[in-house]
Amino acid sequence: MTKGFSFGADYDHPRLISQSRSPLFRVRSSSSSPESLSSLITIPEQVTLALIKFRKKIAEEAAEGVNDQKDKNDQNDNNHQNDQNDPIEAEGVNENSDQNDQNDQNDPNEEPIAVSVHRERPTVSKNIGGWEIATLLLVNQALATLAFFGVSVNLVLFLTRVLDQESATAANGVSKWTGTVYLCSLIGAFLSDSYWGRYVTCAIFQLIFVLGLGLLSLTTNLFLLNPPGCGNDVLDCVPSSIKGVTIFYLSIYLIALGYGGHQPTLATFGADQFDESNKKEVNAKPTFFSYFYFALNFGSLFSNTILVYFEDSGHWTLGFLVSLGSAVLALVLYLLGTKRYRYVKACGNPLSRVAQVFMAAAKKWKVPPASEDGLFEVDGPVSAIKGSRKILHSNGCRFLDKAATVTEDDTRELKNPWSLCTVTQVEEAKCLIRMLPIWFCTIMYSVVFAQMASLFVEQGDVMNSTVANGFRIPAASMSAFDICSVLISTGLYRHVLIPLAGRFTGKPKGLTELQRMGIGLVIAMLAMIAAAVTETKRLKYVIPGEKQSSLSIFWQVPQYVLVGCSEVFMYVGQLEFFNAQSPDGIKSLASSLCMASISLGNYGSILLVNAVMAITTKGEDPGWIPDDLNSGHLDRFYFLIAALTAIDLLMYLYKANSYKAIQIDGAPAKERGGGKEPEEEDEIVGRV
Repeated sequence: MTKGFSFGADYDHPRLISQSRSPLFRVRSSSSSPESLSSLITIPEQVTLALIKFRKKIAEEAAEGVNDQKDKNDQNDNNHQNDQNDPIEAEGVNENSDQNDQNDQNDPNEEPIAVSVHRERPTVSKNIGGWEIATLLLVNQALATLAFFGVSVNLVLFLTRVLDQESATAANGVSKWTGTVYLCSLIGAFLSDSYWGRYVTCAIFQLIFVLGLGLLSLTTNLFLLNPPGCGNDVLDCVPSSIKGVTIFYLSIYLIALGYGGHQPTLATFGADQFDESNKKEVNAKPTFFSYFYFALNFGSLFSNTILVYFEDSGHWTLGFLVSLGSAVLALVLYLLGTKRYRYVKACGNPLSRVAQVFMAAAKKWKVPPASEDGLFEVDGPVSAIKGSRKILHSNGCRFLDKAATVTEDDTRELKNPWSLCTVTQVEEAKCLIRMLPIWFCTIMYSVVFAQMASLFVEQGDVMNSTVANGFRIPAASMSAFDICSVLISTGLYRHVLIPLAGRFTGKPKGLTELQRMGIGLVIAMLAMIAAAVTETKRLKYVIPGEKQSSLSIFWQVPQYVLVGCSEVFMYVGQLEFFNAQSPDGIKSLASSLCMASISLGNYGSILLVNAVMAITTKGEDPGWIPDDLNSGHLDRFYFLIAALTAIDLLMYLYKANSYKAIQIDGAPAKERGGGKEPEEEDEIVGRV
């Protein structure tokens, strides 16, 4: 097929394909060629018999305890209220529906159906899940975001005014902290997927978030604001004690752990409220992710306008207390929905499963990988990974197929997952490998995004921010234009761009996730060019002997608006892409890649600032980003980021072009958004 200029195919839903199975190996109806049959015949008979016993044993273990709990489950069905009283137990114990799924699959009189991942609660119930309970999670997100940005949006000015740090030091400090916030998302996602489940993970980390905000409010009032009302750019603060500064950093990093730890899990938990096997809900996930990011920005709007004004005026404690109250309300609302959530059980440690694949493949380094029909997989619709559907074999990364290749040595240690893995487990590792290059290319975008919380604010702080009647606009409040841009762009995208693009592409959702992410990179590059042009003009209007330029701060509006518009394409696209393209067992971990990108983007910004300052600071030359921006060249730094983003865009186009979508086994082709067979999908997915 000739390569065309368009990113990828549809990724709204993982590819779902039904296929026949032999008693031992997966065999397609078209695979009865002499070559494929000979690949089975050459396997020693004792290996075949041992594998049959092993697979039966796995199937029995997957349904363990079903018969003993049958009466109890019947009683729970008659008393649904009792079933809802313990959401923690529901997240990790009930496996009765796994056996029911297998029984349904084995019934020759029924048509094949997709295996639902909602096993702890009946997905057909009208009393749980759906948009009503998902809306509660959106409100929770808005309130938590209000609380978080009540701290983060003015943190760089708090460090310079209250703790008396220099501009470059404060900018790097904010980048380190912001990077830690989003790096903590990996911790929360890992615990969610592996052990705690999504509900418990969100509850625990939101509690840590509340504790951090409470400690910050007390520390600021008792140790840092001396005299009271200082830090308003008029009244200087007395240098704080080591004790006060230490507690301050402890509190903000507790906030980082609490907020970052629950964010990706909350997004995935919200997506869990929609059943993929329900035709009415199957298309709701992409819409939810758009509204999730909408709620995030809507919540931060109050922080970036009202709260930032009080903090800029020296009322730091009041601003932090409002953030604390918002976080407490968010936690209370989250707990109120406990009895109506849909729960998906944890699937075990995904990192150990991936490590097992690489270890098993390494042990069989000299063993050629078997053909697709000769790879090891368990019977039934459910994989050996609890709570996860099977994934069909893909042709990439063939060296990992060695982990699922059966050898004679496997007959002596069939219970050792470090020597023999299933196809689904191998494909889980392959999915991560395929997603990582796409994820890596989003880090440069996050470097652009990081400037909005640091250098954009410092740039605005040395511009004319006075409007009518002497009212002064806080520099951090300019991010309100970014938020409004996100809110407006989200509405325009869903109600204008999608229908319009759908007419040209013939696809209901208009643009694919890969296309949107690419567009986000382009707009981000334009945002940095706009910021550079504004800084160039600002330097021309510098008043000698004055800190501020006479150029109006509203010249920053285009760069904020462009960043906001790019967020809708990049971050919403990332949330949808990583959720749709990840196996069932790593949904939260995959969603956390979006936040991990922001984390590394902030750390990358630190390295870039330090490198630029080290190179450009020579003798009496203060460098591009000195403490006094009027004597520097921040515009050159912005142009540098724009150039790096352009290079990153080229890398992204190359990787997006070759991306192949995940293929989940168990449902009709019409549910996978395109109806292509595996061979056709491999040819068209990711074309750029």
